[in-house]
Amino acid sequence: MGFVLVGYDESPGSEQALRWAVQEARLRGRPVVVCHAWHWPYALRPVSRTLLAEVEQVAAGVVEEGVRRARALGGPLDVRPLLVKRPAAAVLLEAAHEAELVVLGSRGVGGFEDLRVGSAAVQVPAHSPAPVIVVRPDGSSEEPAGGEQAVAYPGDLSGERAGGLERPGGPSERQGGEEWDVAYPSGVADEDAGGVRIVVGLDGSPASQAAFRFALREAALRGGSLEAVCGWWDPCDRPGEDEQPFVDARSIRAGAERSFEEAVRRLASGGPGVPVTADFVTERPPRAIVERASGATLLVLGRSGRRAGALIGPVLQAALAEVRCPVAVTPPPHSRKCAA
Repeated sequence: MGFVLVGYDESPGSEQALRWAVQEARLRGRPVVVCHAWHWPYALRPVSRTLLAEVEQVAAGVVEEGVRRARALGGPLDVRPLLVKRPAAAVLLEAAHEAELVVLGSRGVGGFEDLRVGSAAVQVPAHSPAPVIVVRPDGSSEEPAGGEQAVAYPGDLSGERAGGLERPGGPSERQGGEEWDVAYPSGVADEDAGGVRIVVGLDGSPASQAAFRFALREAALRGGSLEAVCGWWDPCDRPGEDEQPFVDARSIRAGAERSFEEAVRRLASGGPGVPVTADFVTERPPRAIVERASGATLLVLGRSGRRAGALIGPVLQAALAEVRCPVAVTPPPHSRKCAA
């Protein structure tokens, strides 16, 4: 049985990641492993072994605090510590081989003050064999009155859900959007979605299809809705003097939109019964994803997508840098953890 692995270093981002990991573990019925990596950060090794032992003692205190906080949040949840003397990204990637899910903050205690995404939050999603959820320090999909940041966690710890489901844009704002509610014996679709909205990028690639399956399960776990988004951008599909000869750009776009909607319908068929919306957006993919993720509970993207050989493409780069809600990155379909 796998576990939910969370990186913890007492930074604001790791505190939010810890909360998210505890919630994920409760929804999945899995243990939580609180991981803290430490190493001597200088080129020269310390002369005194006593000094190194003191640093290790401080690190042990950090992971113990993370375990304590996780148990306080999760009640009877199984929480385990993991303390390793190595760089954080290396430790998390090694432990990810046995994990069902990895959760970490977008940046830790190091780095520049204005740094949006830390090195581990890029390296781990780029190489992890398990899905990775990156949580921002403000971790927020909503901004309450007064300017305070509030974390939008997946559902309520008590299991209760508030009424009302907010969908991104009405019919006049969406181009060709369709919605399906696929029946499934679990009965999840009969529950109130409670405003939980999962957004997934779908471009037809195997990586994005794996992301869709992951997102569908996440929406089912929370009794929420799923919105599949495809950003379409073709310079030929623009009126003006630069229109290409013998090219029916609008017909090409219509065909792409039909293929997208058919893919959503096929991927949703036979899965957990959650409301699924298809949004085909005339916009560059990075911008389309960032805009549609506004106010979402979770954004899910496949690693690499249509960029062959690219571990993190422009869409994922933009999402990690700009999207306020947590971002889940799923590994390629050939990974044994891609549909966790």
